[in-house]
Amino acid sequence: MNVDPQDYPTRPLAALPSGSCDCHVHLFDAARFPFAPNRSYTPGSARVADLLAFESRLGIERIVLVQPSVYGTDNAALLAGLRELGLHRARGVAVIDPHTATHAELQALHDQGVRGIRLNLQVRGERDLSVASAQLRRASDVVAPLGWAVQIYADLDVVAGLASDITRLDAPVVLDHFAGARADKLLGQQAAFATVVDLVKHGNAYVKLSAPYRASRQAPQFDDLAPIARALIDARPDRMLWASDWPHTGSASSRDGDLTRIEPFGREDAGGALNQLLGWTDAAALRQRILVDNPARLYRFAERPAT
Repeated sequence: MNVDPQDYPTRPLAALPSGSCDCHVHLFDAARFPFAPNRSYTPGSARVADLLAFESRLGIERIVLVQPSVYGTDNAALLAGLRELGLHRARGVAVIDPHTATHAELQALHDQGVRGIRLNLQVRGERDLSVASAQLRRASDVVAPLGWAVQIYADLDVVAGLASDITRLDAPVVLDHFAGARADKLLGQQAAFATVVDLVKHGNAYVKLSAPYRASRQAPQFDDLAPIARALIDARPDRMLWASDWPHTGSASSRDGDLTRIEPFGREDAGGALNQLLGWTDAAALRQRILVDNPARLYRFAERPAT
């Protein structure tokens, strides 16, 4: 099943500030860029033209492409997307092997618009904190000299377990999807959430207020996410980001390993999710921070591309 931009009918209730950024989207094009044979699922197609149609409906002007797990460490599709979008409006988050990547390879990625790498602990099911900590430290050591960030996708308790490591890293860390918090599990994870809020308040972590359908079962309003979002925003509004998670891939827990089946994308209403953000941030200056200033600083949109 391919993506259909018309699946997202809701438009933002208010005009977004100029330079607003969607900090987490994926591209899939198996015809041009074959998927890794050891992937955990097979998605449909989601190409640049589809992405631009989607973002245009929302009023988004800047985009951060995130390498999806189905491509492994082959960032060819990501880099092609950056070239097609142009570095005036796009940056990338790659996946690399931090033990084998050379400085020349990293510099080449940097010159093409990459400004971070991703550790997808969620898809791999990594819950061993000693292993995750070692991976995190190595990733930071490799990318910090370039001024990149390390992006982590993990459950809340894993993020909380890594908090002390994150505070000591030289590279900033970006925590995907409400830092892994789940509204339906929060009652039993109050201590972990408090640890993450403290990390955000005093550390070098950013949080994506993204993919509410991964953090809540109360679609489409996601009212149970409001306390989580407001606690994170109140902790450090200068460390909050927004993202759609387009084109809305499925969850690892729902997959059966059948790679011949094309997994359908979710029909999630990103415009409605943006309206939730507008409700959580009733001040124009705060929206400017989350949608424009914070991503511009983190992903360094002011930098001119290499010539």
